[in-house]
Amino acid sequence: MRIAFYAPLKPPAHPHPSGDRRVARLYLDALALAGHSVTVASQLRSFDGEGVPERQRSLRDQADAEASGMLQTWQTAPHALRPQLWFSYHPYFKSPDWIGPRVAQALDIPYVVAEASFAPKRAGGPWDLGHQQAGHAIRAADLLICPTRQDAHGLTLASADPRRIVRLPPFLDVEPYRQAASRRAMLRERLAAQWGLALDTPWLLAVGMMRPGDKLASYRSLAQALGLLSDRRWQLLVAGDGIARAEVETALRGLGPDRVRYLGECDPAALAEVYAAGDLCVWPAVNEAFGMALLEAQAAGLPVVSCATRGVVDIVQDGVSGLLAPTDDMAALASRVRMLIDDPALRATLGAQAARHALDHHSLAQAAKELDRLLVTVVAERARP
Repeated sequence: MRIAFYAPLKPPAHPHPSGDRRVARLYLDALALAGHSVTVASQLRSFDGEGVPERQRSLRDQADAEASGMLQTWQTAPHALRPQLWFSYHPYFKSPDWIGPRVAQALDIPYVVAEASFAPKRAGGPWDLGHQQAGHAIRAADLLICPTRQDAHGLTLASADPRRIVRLPPFLDVEPYRQAASRRAMLRERLAAQWGLALDTPWLLAVGMMRPGDKLASYRSLAQALGLLSDRRWQLLVAGDGIARAEVETALRGLGPDRVRYLGECDPAALAEVYAAGDLCVWPAVNEAFGMALLEAQAAGLPVVSCATRGVVDIVQDGVSGLLAPTDDMAALASRVRMLIDDPALRATLGAQAARHALDHHSLAQAAKELDRLLVTVVAERARP
């Protein structure tokens, strides 16, 4: 199937890494693995992070111009060269999809949206234009793919047809993490030598970009939780970087100069090795949609300690692949970390179960198979008289 793909928040080729870019690329990989021919239809970012209506109108006009150009090309091209389906990833009020609904309607092809979100409280506010378009796109979609239960509930608030809403769990290519886990002993020795780490001390791993907002709040909450564990032996490895690094270092300074190692930004291969060498992934996940790092950790056989917030409950099985504390309860988070520091056997059991959970429920191969089934079905339904 020929698919036109669009990510209005951040295109897959954007130079700055982020979870959003990562997931967009994973969708491209899954669609390609399923045998589809995928073209990124536009690189236009419709993102307005400041709530400036004039900027939103300008972005809308740019998108309209792009849509007009696409239609001029495709409507005069042979059918064999036209897309058979439009697929948009993660439109929401700050980065609405102005292109997909118009092009899909004009070409009479299915319009499919993955990870759309809708926030009724944005109506009438500084992002009202984007909010209204987000609702329009959701209602226009032939299929709405949601990674979490919370997202599915939000779409019903936009008057989406419940029959068009389907769950597809977050996914990733588990193989690099499984391969790294098979070399755990060697990787652990190498990392210990590189960063001056004690091999007989539990290594806690925190992975997150260092930027203002929810990520910085997570680092501060992490410092609060780990500050309650000064009576235990552990070392914290922090993988990530960004404009809020100074604030992150300030937040973690109270844990002690010998407790924390800053690994900086790691490429995917290096990060897989860090996961595999660690003992425990700890992340408060303040306002996280679901937390790709938590899924990566499990794929590498690392148990997770986090909070039962938003979509985290959809990827971490409490008591099976990790331990979840109540949202914003750092004392409870600390108690769960303490439990796993004190119990290496339980860490090993949860780690093995975490790897199995990621393989069985969140693999790229499974996502490709399910995406293919969903898209073939929606195209067939559109073709019915």
